[in-house]
Order: sequence, then structure tokens, then C-alpha cells
Amino acid sequence: MLAEPIPSSPDECEIVSTRVFKGSKELVFLAWANPDHLQNWWGPAGFTNTFHEFDFRPGGMWRFTMHGPEKGNYHNECEFIRIDAPFLIHWKRHSQPLFQVLVTFEEVTANTTRVIFKMLFDTQKECLKIKKFAVDKNEENFDKLEVELTRMASI
Repeated sequence: MLAEPIPSSPDECEIVSTRVFKGSKELVFLAWANPDHLQNWWGPAGFTNTFHEFDFRPGGMWRFTMHGPEKGNYHNECEFIRIDAPFLIHWKRHSQPLFQVLVTFEEVTANTTRVIFKMLFDTQKECLKIKKFAVDKNEENFDKLEVELTRMASI
């Protein structure tokens, strides 16, 4: 079976966040691939998660509820499209707002990894609606990932 092609979209339909993290590519990938780690850091500052299903394989579903810091529970349903460990994770959201996510992991040094997180939208209009807040929220998400990676490295 051929792997799904790596998606792309015009720049005006993408939100891209990039950061270099301390940790090997394998360790950083594990923080995304293992639900015990992922639920500790996924989401903006103050958010927590309840994972209902995490079937980490192409065609597998990721269903979870994000709990806002003040109020609100946000149901999310995603389908994993392609996983190439420890290089790439691609998923598609089936809940609003609709977009695809492509995460790539690049070794910078033996103990540092560049993560490129792309949110891919069908239209520029859809992208602009989310971009207003997603850029800052993605940075908060990465801040929480750094804390989880420090915790994982000390185990």
C-alpha cells in the first residue's frame, strides 16, 4: 500500500509554527505519539484534556475533549492520515473548524529537534478566521511541550 502523499496548500491557506526543542527526534516524536504524554501538554495555556480514543495509526481516530480554563468543553475528532515515525504525523479534523495538520520532526543536533507544525485550510477565508488567535495559542502549546519534554528527559 502506498503512503498518503504529504499535503500542501498555498501559503495564504496555512498557519505555520516552528520551534527547536531540546531532545532527540525520537523523544520529541514520542511526546506527540504517546497519549500519556500528549494529554499533559496538548492545547493552549490553562487547557486540559480528556482523551476518549487515541488510535495512533493511519485511519485511526483521535477523539478528545479540551477543557477551557474558565469554562467550556470543546469536543475534537481527528483522523490520522499518515504516520512516519519519527519524522511526520498528518491528521485531518472532522470537527469544526475543519483543517488538516502536518507535523514534521527534523534533527538539528543529536539532542535538538525542529518541529514544524502546519495547519492547512481549504480556503484563505477559513485560514484567516483561525489565524487571529491560533499563532499565539500554538506558541502556548509549544511552551507546554517544552515542559513535558523536560519531564520526559528526567525519567
